[in-house]
Amino acid sequence: MAKKVLCVDDDPAITELLSMLLQTQGFEVYTANSGEEGIKKVRDKSLHIVILDLMMPGVDGWQVCKEVRKFSNVPILILSALNDPEMIARALDAGSDDYLVKPISSNVLVAHINRLIRRTGDLEFSSLNSILSSTSNSAST
Repeated sequence: MAKKVLCVDDDPAITELLSMLLQTQGFEVYTANSGEEGIKKVRDKSLHIVILDLMMPGVDGWQVCKEVRKFSNVPILILSALNDPEMIARALDAGSDDYLVKPISSNVLVAHINRLIRRTGDLEFSSLNSILSSTSNSAST
């Protein structure tokens, strides 16, 4: 089963580039070009990870991160041009799980994505599947 990734960035060229790169690595990729759209897709999709830019007009990456944390534990990887330790700390405190600075090697990006999915994604889906199977077993008896 392909791992599901959501890329959220206000620049369509970035989301398209990430989408092409990650699809060649076997990921199923969704994109959003605004914070609002990103939050909606996190609610609507069963994702393994979210790649999120911080600097977006309207609802920015910090707001997206805080809002997503209200209803989901999906891993959030910040991919930003901001290379300021204070901003990195702020993003991690907002609920992100990792922070990478653009530009970044595609191999390093994929390694970080795989690490976060390995550490968190499978556990979340195993728990969800257990809940769903016990619910369907109860309904059928």
